[in-house]
Amino acid sequence: MKTHLPKVNLDQRRWHVVDANGAILGRLAVQVANILRGKDKPIYTPHLDAGDFVVVINAEKVVLTGKKETQKKFMSYSGWKGGERYRSVEEVRAKQPEKLIAHAVRGMVPKNRLGRVLLTKLKVYKGAEHPHSAQQPQKLTPAK
Repeated sequence: MKTHLPKVNLDQRRWHVVDANGAILGRLAVQVANILRGKDKPIYTPHLDAGDFVVVINAEKVVLTGKKETQKKFMSYSGWKGGERYRSVEEVRAKQPEKLIAHAVRGMVPKNRLGRVLLTKLKVYKGAEHPHSAQQPQKLTPAK
């Protein structure tokens, strides 16, 4: 008996646009990660890239619940001694709000080559405008 392995047709990749205005960060990230992986399709296979492209707009208007806005810290390390840097969500939102969503989605995709390929299909933008209108993206409503 042979296992059926679906053919992933790269020409049939769809584009989706998600408005993050008022959406809860974790719930939005789960929905985006599932579309990137292709879990919403019948041909989903864990080791193949069967997902679609996702454009997230209004990244600065995403909502965090509880006290995460002030207490959650993002750590980066330069590689040098004493090169650790901690930033709160307020600081990240002020300078690079796209990183809030990208960081949350990065944690929900596989930590291997496939995950790095999946993240290239994620496009996050600060305002309501995006340069992907030629792809005719379908509007998705984020889970509340």
